[in-house]
This record gives sequence, C-alpha cells and structure tokens, in this order.
Amino acid sequence: MNDQNYCLPPELIAAARRVIEANRAAGLRVALAESCTGGLVTAALTEIPGSSDVLEAGFVTYSNESKSELLGISPDIIDTFGAVSIAVAWAMARGAVAKTNADIAVAITGIAGPEGGSEKKPVGTVIFARALSGADPDEIVADQRNFGDLGRGAVRLQAALWALELLMPDTSFP
Repeated sequence: MNDQNYCLPPELIAAARRVIEANRAAGLRVALAESCTGGLVTAALTEIPGSSDVLEAGFVTYSNESKSELLGISPDIIDTFGAVSIAVAWAMARGAVAKTNADIAVAITGIAGPEGGSEKKPVGTVIFARALSGADPDEIVADQRNFGDLGRGAVRLQAALWALELLMPDTSFP
C-alpha cells in the first residue's frame, strides 16, 4: 500500500505492521494502556488492514482519574508514587490485561514536555510495563527510559516505537 494512505510516520507504520503480523501468526491479541502517547500506539496498529485480528483494546488514560476508573488503579498508588512511575505503569499493564481478553498488554506513562519534568523525572522520561495474560502478577515487568528533551512529538514517537517493540510476542523485556 502506498505510504500516502497513512497519516502516521512511515517508521511507526512499519513497526505496527510487524506487531500485527507477528501476533497474528502467534495467535495472540494485544492491548494498550497509554498515557503520554495519547493513543498513538493504538492508532498506529489500526492503520494496518486486518488489525482487528490482533488488537483487543486501547485505553487512553491521560488523567489520574481515568487510570483509576478505566484500569482499576488505586488512587493511593498514584498519590504515593506519582503517575509517571514504575508502580503506575505496572498497574496500568495489569489493569489492561485484567479488563480485556488480550494476551499481551503494554502500558506507557511519561513526560513528553515541554513542561512537567523535574530533576528526578526530566522531560523525556517514559516508563513502560508489559503484562502477559495468566502470568503471575509479580512477573509483570516495567522499565524506565529517558529519551531526552527531544520535543513533545519526538518523545511521543520514540515512546510509541518502543511500546510496539514490547508488543512483539518474542521480545524479552530489557
């Protein structure tokens, strides 16, 4: 298909295509719980024809309230650790798996900028978590990346690309 038929960057479309094809071949369904990416990963997946074979759900939980209401995250976790934390990403991924029929869920929370950063969590800090259906909740893993202050759009793009890598069925979490 011609690239002009897509509204997202070519590298994001290529990564989404790999995720759809690999998970379709493995017979797996995926879900996303997105905050700082605002649904960008889910949008990339839906650009691929036949994505309904693989994409189960996408939650855009930008506010703390939506994280609690849609994904079942205790407000105490958010208050204690902050929305951009490994604890919240872990709970987001766990909530996405629990509330869907997905086999794999990836959560993304971060600070895309230009404001909102701090010394401990500068702009460009993004935290990811990956959960597998049926896995021990303690086996849900999370990791923090700092993409740097690349500008809001570039941070979101880098976060979306990394999240797509984590949706590959044979990817081990670093």
